[in-house]
Amino acid sequence: MSLLKRFGRRLLAVSAVAATACSAAPATEAKAANPALWKVADHDTTIYLFGTIHLLPKNTNWRSSAFDKAAAGADTLVVETVIDESNPAATMNELLQLAVSPGLPPLAQRVPADKRPALQELIAKSGIPAPMFDRLETWAAAFMLLGVQFKELGLDPGSGVESALKKQFTDGKKTIGQLETNAEQLGFFDRLSEEAQRKFLVAMLDGGGDMNTEFKGMLDAWTRGDVKGIAKSFNSDLSDAAELRDALLTQRNANWAKWVKGRLDQPGTVLVAVGAGHLAGEQSVQTMLEKQGVKVTRVQ
Repeated sequence: MSLLKRFGRRLLAVSAVAATACSAAPATEAKAANPALWKVADHDTTIYLFGTIHLLPKNTNWRSSAFDKAAAGADTLVVETVIDESNPAATMNELLQLAVSPGLPPLAQRVPADKRPALQELIAKSGIPAPMFDRLETWAAAFMLLGVQFKELGLDPGSGVESALKKQFTDGKKTIGQLETNAEQLGFFDRLSEEAQRKFLVAMLDGGGDMNTEFKGMLDAWTRGDVKGIAKSFNSDLSDAAELRDALLTQRNANWAKWVKGRLDQPGTVLVAVGAGHLAGEQSVQTMLEKQGVKVTRVQ
């Protein structure tokens, strides 16, 4: 299965906003975990880089003593984008402002005829009236339908890494910042060509039957701290997903590497928590930092 056909599940490791489409689901057995953690530092600044999965099954144990020490010592948490989980309507409104366009063809006409039964099945499961999808740009329709697949993966919004960290830093009266606004992150999808958007939607329909296996493999790699395993998922068969990869990974990684390097000019200790896909592979944030002469040390 190509990268594009897996990309729906991979959004759990590259897009925080995409993950908001999911609602609570059954618990799973707790397992020990050791996700990767890196450090960038100079004489008066320490920045930890932690790769996350935005939504997790309940009871997933992703903490370790090394991570807890880093988080406790940080005075600031920086995430991809700050989502108000108590008010999901606000995020949905931002999505709809970008995604609703006049004069679009019906969504069924934007996929091949043999994909329409699968599309109709997901729309029915979503509980959203079918005519609403016809008003959405293709990327946004795919986005909404991903919520159905996320539910079927047994994921819980309250168990995501960012949710737990935001609570910890809020309770500790510490600063929480973001690398992108919700609208900026959604904009990366909105600017995709129609061809890429349709590929994304069709690929999601193709990959539905394998989603449990695919997600389990990604989650296992993440919990083991297997960065090569995560990178392999993102770097295979790039020919059919080059535009998606450039928009959702490469461009954003470059922006974030610039931010991290600039943040070294301010004293303090920062925990940066972003999707694990951004911290794996040849175009990772760490690789881009090292090319700029910034030393990155893996500490877990």
